[in-house]
Amino acid sequence: MADTDISFRADRIDPAVVARQAEILDLQAATPGVRRLRAWAHEALAVRPGERALEIGCGTGSEVQVLAAAAGPDGEAVGLDPNESMLALARERAAGSSARFVPGDVSALPFADATFDAVLCERVFQHLTDPAAAVAEIVRVLRPGGRVALIDTDWATGIMHPGDPDTVRAVLAGMLTQTAEPAAGRKLAGWLSAAGLTIADRGSQALISDHESVRDTLLPMMVEHAVGNGVVTGEQGERLLAELADGAARGDFHLSVTMFGVLAQRP
Repeated sequence: MADTDISFRADRIDPAVVARQAEILDLQAATPGVRRLRAWAHEALAVRPGERALEIGCGTGSEVQVLAAAAGPDGEAVGLDPNESMLALARERAAGSSARFVPGDVSALPFADATFDAVLCERVFQHLTDPAAAVAEIVRVLRPGGRVALIDTDWATGIMHPGDPDTVRAVLAGMLTQTAEPAAGRKLAGWLSAAGLTIADRGSQALISDHESVRDTLLPMMVEHAVGNGVVTGEQGERLLAELADGAARGDFHLSVTMFGVLAQRP
């Protein structure tokens, strides 16, 4: 059965599927594109011993542990996520680390002004209805001279192969209606600049998925969404899934979307 009911949006949290959510996050974290872009973000943020760092939307907490190691015993690293069940898993996985985890949302960060030297936020802004307000909250909790690294997806860069070109276009176009800000990746620098921050660096990577990791999750979700909206028929959707599976069997499968990262500094 396809996991089409799994969502990472803060307003659609389902504690019953946290194990499956974590599995999906782990699969994505293992892809070369995500690994490289996260490495870029940590290098760009350059958290030093004694500093305080925050990750917004920390998920399984892996990157908070990296921040905690960089901050050292005299610093602090905090992971924030609205999903209490995911936070419990993050705490379990971080046993032995100084990483700390708290519930909360980027729209109302539960921290005092000028608390952190560095903020990391990955694939959160695509889900926000008011990204400017979220950036304002990040700026509020940053100390003068503090750094923020935002990473997000631009769903308009999606590529899928093989399949009937018209069906592929319709299914990919459907992803642009699945999130509040489907083109978040290209807008990160503008949001940060509008808040008075100075853009210091940029990065990008393609998130390339293998067929096995998306066969029962993303692919059927995309097709069911397109069928539900009437842009493709059920028969066209089933044919596309079969064509993708056949392509994967012969080594001719491609599914990717581009993620972008922006580093900015508070004056």
